[in-house]
Amino acid sequence: MSDVDRDLMKKLVSLCKRLGFVFQSGEIYGGLQSAWDYGPLGVELKKNIESSWWDFMVRTRSNVVGMDSAIITHPDVWKASGHLSHFHDPMVDCLKCRNRFRADHVEGNTCPDCGGKLTEPRDFGLMFRTQMGALEDASATVYMRPETCQSIFVNFRNICTATRQRLPFGIAQIGKAFRNEITARNFIFRSREFEQMEMEFFCAPEEARRWFEYWLDQRLAWYTQKLGICPENLRLRPHEVSELAHYASGCTDIEYRFPFTSDGWGELEGVADRTDFDLASHMRESGQDLAFIDQESGEGRMVPYVIETSGGLGRTFLAVLLDAYREEEIEGRTRVVLSLHSDLAPIKAAILPLSKKLSEHAAPIEEMLRPHFPVTFDVTGSIGKRYRRMDEAGTPYCITFDFDSLEDRSVTIRERDSLEQIRVPIDSLVERMTALLRDGWREGQT
Repeated sequence: MSDVDRDLMKKLVSLCKRLGFVFQSGEIYGGLQSAWDYGPLGVELKKNIESSWWDFMVRTRSNVVGMDSAIITHPDVWKASGHLSHFHDPMVDCLKCRNRFRADHVEGNTCPDCGGKLTEPRDFGLMFRTQMGALEDASATVYMRPETCQSIFVNFRNICTATRQRLPFGIAQIGKAFRNEITARNFIFRSREFEQMEMEFFCAPEEARRWFEYWLDQRLAWYTQKLGICPENLRLRPHEVSELAHYASGCTDIEYRFPFTSDGWGELEGVADRTDFDLASHMRESGQDLAFIDQESGEGRMVPYVIETSGGLGRTFLAVLLDAYREEEIEGRTRVVLSLHSDLAPIKAAILPLSKKLSEHAAPIEEMLRPHFPVTFDVTGSIGKRYRRMDEAGTPYCITFDFDSLEDRSVTIRERDSLEQIRVPIDSLVERMTALLRDGWREGQT
């Protein structure tokens, strides 16, 4: 990581804590490594990303349905899926600094941190295990799911019966997953508890390639068109045959230009052709028939192929922040701005009385706008400082109530990125703000 990249990450981590996006979990006790809590602004941004994904993948499509499954899963699920036999990484420890690494991520035979001697590689299980019930023995062992997709596969027949969907169709889920990573680092990019946004799309085997390309295009479009991520900071990376997972016949990652990765790129999402591996495996292990049969015709029995889209919510959250963060010099002062897409911004507008004396008169504006979108009311500090606080938080619009507002019953709307301002009557403020948030600064003024 270069000094510039390191400085950027320090600034972003500091901003996240100071403004209430992300805190280290258990910080007052020294913090729990790789565990993170989302603060007031962070949870709003995270929910906005989730909502955007759900709208794009489920609500706007007639052939994709959703589900929400249990985190603790029947242990036979992981036997059938291959996780019990395949979900291990080779681990090495440094005998000098005691740091731990994945063996396949270390070049040469010395520690990448201090140059010390490394231990011989040994297997490291990546699944968190716990026990269910009164007895603490092997029969009570269960696992916290390392991915959300297996619950979709084991519920495939139930969902087919309940929804009467016809091929091709998808099942989507957002939820927590847990992996006992050897090294979890780089802020929220890699952690042991994380959230996945996954969709499994079931189709006829001969149509799998076409749907693979379709969903790859769709997922890339979501990042650029719905989240506002700069296309130059994204790329597609097809997997080599040697790196494919045991269930996949093909996979392409959507990567973002993260500042802390060795080659400048890190995975946001994978789009994979899982063939019929999962359904066929669960059929063998459970003895249950999970083949698809068209419920209208009673024909067309097949074990469908699956195209999977699997993205990390925390990684997307981090990419959105990095992509939106910028610093600019204005009159000798540095202005920090999060240029978040207005759909994602935790706060859509801030109501700022020019003076505390005007607070009572400006307060009804907050009450008027709050039912329509998230707003805040701020009277602390100079108007310039309050503008800058909102710029850092990614708030797209500030609404200033000044002394003239008492006479003309109008307020000034300031746009975050251009710093342009317009004067708007209070009576039409809801309508004008709705248009600005929907259409953007230029189009929303017409």
